[in-house]
Amino acid sequence: MFADLGHFTPFSIRAAFLSKNYASVERTFYDSIPDRVFWPVFVVATLAAIVGSQAVISATFSIVKQCHALGCFPRIKIVHTSRHISGRIYIPEINWILLVLCLAVTVGFRDTTLIGNAYGIAAITVMFVTTCLMSLVIIIVWRKNFLWAIGFLLFFGWIEGSYLSASVMKVPQGGWAPLALSAIFMVVMYVWHYGTRRKYMFDLQNKVSMKWILTLGPSLGIVRVPGIGLIYTELVTGVPAIFSHFVTNLPAFHQVLVFVCIKSVPVPFVPAEERYLIGRIGPKVYHMYRCIVRYGYKDIPKDDNDFENRLILSIAEFIQMEAEESQSTSYENSLDGRMAVISTPVRSSMRMVIADEDDNAAGSIPSSKSPTLQSLQSMYEMDAPQLGRQRRVRFELFNSPTVAPTVREELLELIKAKEAGVAYILGHSYIKARKSSSFLKKFAIDVGYSFLRKNCRGPAVALNIPHISLIEKILYNHLTVPWCSHPLF
Repeated sequence: MFADLGHFTPFSIRAAFLSKNYASVERTFYDSIPDRVFWPVFVVATLAAIVGSQAVISATFSIVKQCHALGCFPRIKIVHTSRHISGRIYIPEINWILLVLCLAVTVGFRDTTLIGNAYGIAAITVMFVTTCLMSLVIIIVWRKNFLWAIGFLLFFGWIEGSYLSASVMKVPQGGWAPLALSAIFMVVMYVWHYGTRRKYMFDLQNKVSMKWILTLGPSLGIVRVPGIGLIYTELVTGVPAIFSHFVTNLPAFHQVLVFVCIKSVPVPFVPAEERYLIGRIGPKVYHMYRCIVRYGYKDIPKDDNDFENRLILSIAEFIQMEAEESQSTSYENSLDGRMAVISTPVRSSMRMVIADEDDNAAGSIPSSKSPTLQSLQSMYEMDAPQLGRQRRVRFELFNSPTVAPTVREELLELIKAKEAGVAYILGHSYIKARKSSSFLKKFAIDVGYSFLRKNCRGPAVALNIPHISLIEKILYNHLTVPWCSHPLF
């Protein structure tokens, strides 16, 4: 594969060996290696193949993970194999796809020359595309003069463009394979991104108005029971349309409601002190909050139960910060839309204490879970022994004279709701193209996107939501927007 880069071709090297060894015509490749170093060379070649394959596999895992974080790839299972090194991941679905593709290419071509042509086109195309993107990095990221970017593109692009134009002749001789695979993956990414974007735009245009929520009153027209309801949504502002279906179809709802929005931002890492954005929806008596959790495309969402505890502490910090800022003249009371970045709580009157299962220390609030729910939770933990090893925590409220009575009362209700239990509420919004849509749009939405959605991981599994605490609702939507009204790339 790499012999063509030197002064002699593989055939000339074999011809030179056969000129002195006429009997090795059928085993030229193996007999050309001296007997004394045959097995060391064999071991080195095997290890080199393993290292090369592992580099390709690891790079594929990393690229797919970043595309998934940016919303350009279907939901897949990502296994983090190391607790200390964030880059060590394993994606079972991609691993099987790579296995099938490797076998298909090997069995289909059956010739190292054709495989080398495919590899050559893939390598030079990657180099040329990287050069083009690097010119954008010089202008956008480094903020250099565009003349530097043009000079860089002309110098390296001319060299790589020459190699790329020469390799076009190899397309009919095996070079079509990487081009076809890249086209297939590009279509998959485009269809998934388009369908996800269209569903988000529908939710954005059909938000529940705050006026309608205010007409329901603090009870939302239903019974408010103790507990915290975490409603997952893609919206960063407003109330999703699925919330009206919950209110009109459920006989009761939780006392404290938190609209959780998990966003992947186009940066590698988000600092822990900038991860949580907390806001309030409606008046204080409604006990409705919004939480935006931001992750970078290289961040690793934790699989433990610390999310609930940190969320409660962040809301408590926001309540106290809001009370302090309300005393200043610059504070504007908004029913929805005001968000605050909550870092590690420093002024909170609550603290989280690691407690045993039978810990009933003074200052703690007893659980208000019903005996039936406690029995179901015990059975669930028996079926999942790893839950029993998770730490149990309780919250305590300090008797601080600086805390206003209204703030203390709201914090106390938050603790009581946490002790009553946390429920994860997830709405499934399915989209379908209308009959008047074009054939291309119907095929992309009703066939392509629907197939990808049904065969990828569910949102509850991707978000690590416990099944015993999950409430789901299905809502079907019909798209009416034109195909190219909002460009995706």
